[in-house]
Amino acid sequence: MAVDLDDFDRKILDTLRKDGRITFTELAHKVGLSKTPCQQRVRRLVDSGVIVGFRAIVDPAKVGLDHVAFTEVKLSDTREAALGEFNAAVRLIPEVEECHMIASSFDYLLKVRTADIRRYRWVLGEKISSLPHVASTSTFVAMETVRESAR
Repeated sequence: MAVDLDDFDRKILDTLRKDGRITFTELAHKVGLSKTPCQQRVRRLVDSGVIVGFRAIVDPAKVGLDHVAFTEVKLSDTREAALGEFNAAVRLIPEVEECHMIASSFDYLLKVRTADIRRYRWVLGEKISSLPHVASTSTFVAMETVRESAR
């Protein structure tokens, strides 16, 4: 359900997307509000679920996780119960950064981040392939990341 946002809310969100560590004083100045109304708006955006959290964005290469693979997953069963089982199980694999249900010749697209191809092969063979209702997988290895939304 969409939340009604005005121009101030949108400016606050845009600013926080670029710098989540900005002070309320700086944020208020950038969006054209005083500090207290700005804080109240941010609290409302958090309470309404528009802002779902704040986090540190880590450089994957600096922590040894710069291998990215995209995995197509085709399921043997796509009834609601099977999809629910798959969804619940895939959320438990920490190497899976993203999981999207796709309208295509396959059912899901996973973004998997690991240290190297050997680790990816293990994750694919031991974790992804053993998820409920997985019939087949296909892998595409990223050679270079040009743009990621988290950066």
